[in-house]
Amino acid sequence: MKKTILSFSGIIIALLILFQLSKYSYATGDISIEIIIAIVALVFLGIGIYLNKKSLHNTYIPTLKINTDKLEELGISKREYEVLVEISKGLSNKEIGNKLFVSESTVKTHVSSLLVKLDAKRRTQAIQKAKKLHILPS
Repeated sequence: MKKTILSFSGIIIALLILFQLSKYSYATGDISIEIIIAIVALVFLGIGIYLNKKSLHNTYIPTLKINTDKLEELGISKREYEVLVEISKGLSNKEIGNKLFVSESTVKTHVSSLLVKLDAKRRTQAIQKAKKLHILPS
């Protein structure tokens, strides 16, 4: 957090200095307004590219490995696990059925089975328990 604040503070200070220097250069007649605009545009382009690389390409990669032994111990099938993963993404039964090419009633059956196997009353509770058991990445 401090690094981000310091980075933005540095960028703002550099831009203020650039604007002051350009105002001084323009007032003394050493430089034309077109050159000043081009320099400011290039600086903003550079800042945009820098911020894009720093912030937009930070992807979260979970380092947690799935506990397959726990899956077998609970008796969760491969298809039930696929349904559990889609539930954790927030999809509805109909959306899960469309994605996995099964009917909505089949998804409901898998969800009911998962709730029993995970000893959960609701889908959200099943996701929480699955994360605690390291079945789903947290």
